[in-house]
Amino acid sequence: MSNSHGKLWAVGIGPGDSELVTLKAARVIGAADVVAFHCARHGRSVALSVAEPFLRDGQIHERLTYPVTTETTDHPAGYRGALDDFYTSASEVLAEHLRAGRSVALLAEGDPLFYSSYMHMHKRLAHEFDTEIIPGVTSVSASAMAVGTPLVEGEETLTVLPGTMSADELVRRLRDGDAVAIMKLGRTFPKVLAALETVGVADRAWYVERASTSAQRVMPVRDVDPVTVPYFSMVIVPGPLNNPAPVPSGPTMGEVVVVGLGPGADRWTTPEVHGELARATDIVGYKTYLARVSPRPGQRLHPSDNRVESERACMALDLAKNGARVVVVSSGDPGVFAMAAAVVEVAAEPAWSDVPVRVVPGMTAANAVAAAVGAPLGHDYAVISLSDRLKSWDVIERRLHSAIDADMVIAIYNPGSESRTWQVSALKEILTQRLPADRPIVLGRDVGGPEERVVVTTVAAFDPAVVDMRTLLIIGSSTTTVAERAAGRAVFTSRRYQTPPG
Repeated sequence: MSNSHGKLWAVGIGPGDSELVTLKAARVIGAADVVAFHCARHGRSVALSVAEPFLRDGQIHERLTYPVTTETTDHPAGYRGALDDFYTSASEVLAEHLRAGRSVALLAEGDPLFYSSYMHMHKRLAHEFDTEIIPGVTSVSASAMAVGTPLVEGEETLTVLPGTMSADELVRRLRDGDAVAIMKLGRTFPKVLAALETVGVADRAWYVERASTSAQRVMPVRDVDPVTVPYFSMVIVPGPLNNPAPVPSGPTMGEVVVVGLGPGADRWTTPEVHGELARATDIVGYKTYLARVSPRPGQRLHPSDNRVESERACMALDLAKNGARVVVVSSGDPGVFAMAAAVVEVAAEPAWSDVPVRVVPGMTAANAVAAAVGAPLGHDYAVISLSDRLKSWDVIERRLHSAIDADMVIAIYNPGSESRTWQVSALKEILTQRLPADRPIVLGRDVGGPEERVVVTTVAAFDPAVVDMRTLLIIGSSTTTVAERAAGRAVFTSRRYQTPPG
């Protein structure tokens, strides 16, 4: 870039109060040869009015007027195309000043790199001209100040959302966050309010309009007239540590939500499950699974042994009947040999028939083990638990033979434990009698966890001694293939199926 060129300053001027403009920003605005700002067709500029105390006589004011804001356009490439053309032409206007040796202060409301039009100028100009960015106070900070409640504390997270995103995505992100700020309201406000109601945080949400200015308004979101909401407004939901959900007066009914944490890795716990855990007052589960949960202050944990599923379900339902918001945790998916069946079965009894019960799915271990080696569950498969604690071995054996007769891939859950040591050897005997010696078997132990081990073996080489309760087996069908590839072994069961002869 040429030394004869002027310098481009991106000046963050804060949310609206001139006294929130930084000393550096004020100095640069006053020293610049050109003060540039974006505005709508009406010509009025909030940015220029904020900077007004720092302007001096003799400066050039460069108005960059948007061709569209929220209205429709007849541009052949639509709204986005119209804005892209505008940013290109606006950047060229600034480039002419800079090439002439003039310094340019481009005003950006809030912070220049936080939902600001400046970034579109930056992409087009920074490669050619000396550029410096002066950060500004964001509207999020100003709105949190206006609400007067700590926004985030401790390990809480802050999520910033544009109200223009889809309703489903708003709901998903709200469920996944602690503290939330929602920008770009205006005509999107009814959709945003509906999302807040869906997630159950409308009671904790605040509406802030024109934060830090003399026209500032703050009120609960339910008190807002949607017709009056301007673009320069925001919804703030402070984190639950300082903004707990209101406690209803009088007797109330809670609910039980049964969730699956996934098979081992935290990344396999879905955002929906994280959201349910965050909103719970009580978390119930087998002590090993509860160890995977990081409770927030005030949450009550209720650990128990793995063999008291019905008792655990009764406890959860009793807690909910007395107003608690209870989450029952399972590993994997709660509906696959886990707590969903126990809770729903007990909830069908008259004593708890009025308690709301929901089930939130999770990734199950069979899918995690299958993904680790390729796609062995690519065609029809059976899922069988080898535990004979709740059903007899005769039933298990019949089902194994039936799945083998049907030539299905078989996923084996709960193969063995300290108190069940002979079932895997019995399975080996059945497989040896019924299947070819080279039939593929996949063993996955602690998949996604710190002790992950995945082995591809055969019926003949399968060693029952290496199998424990944390191991899942996938027994291939006649069409399951082990492909030795240069990039690594892959196991798959083709979706194209040829019926075996006979």
